[in-house]
Amino acid sequence: MPHNVEIPQYVIDRIMAKRGRLEVFDSFDPARTAMLVVDMQNFYVAEVDTAKSIVPNINRLAEVCRAKGVPVIWVIMTVAEAEGAPSQWALYHDHFFTEAKGANHRNSLSRGAWGHELYKDLDVREGEPVVSKKRFSPFVEGSSDLHARLQAMGVENLIVCGTATNMCSESTARDAMMLDYRVVMVIDANAARYDEDHLAGLTSFYQSFGDVRSTDDTIRMLD
Repeated sequence: MPHNVEIPQYVIDRIMAKRGRLEVFDSFDPARTAMLVVDMQNFYVAEVDTAKSIVPNINRLAEVCRAKGVPVIWVIMTVAEAEGAPSQWALYHDHFFTEAKGANHRNSLSRGAWGHELYKDLDVREGEPVVSKKRFSPFVEGSSDLHARLQAMGVENLIVCGTATNMCSESTARDAMMLDYRVVMVIDANAARYDEDHLAGLTSFYQSFGDVRSTDDTIRMLD
């Protein structure tokens, strides 16, 4: 399970050699911080034990964020506007899947489909933003309006949770750093299907893009 995974020592050694400290950021000002929950939809979560296992930590972190005035933003993948509608990412569906798997991915993540909905055990509050994206990262031009929303809110710091660690979570966190956001990926509030994939996403991010912290450490950053 992802909450039992530890960053390998060789990665720690590389980080220390590079910058002389593990964490880039000591604290986040809640007034300039947002929490992003990435792709915690039925299609990605309902039958994946590792993804289900992080729901309590996401809910706990979201509760703390709300209490401190930190907005919680639910980022979801929307690949078609309705089941059977054309894909909004034809390159991906036409070339990276078998025909049957491509159709299943497209239809399951189409607006209105059960797979497109946020997983039932997530504590999603009325009025919290739900931002649809068309690519792994919401920060790719044309993927979503998330960057514009965050800029309008004065956000400089991002807490990234969700699934899959090495795909949409990491893509989101990396691209955010490229846009000058200060970013933390939460090790026990992100998940991939396999521990190896989970670690692959975290270790590459940790070395050059931002911090990797536990839920407890992230909460302390907001204090």
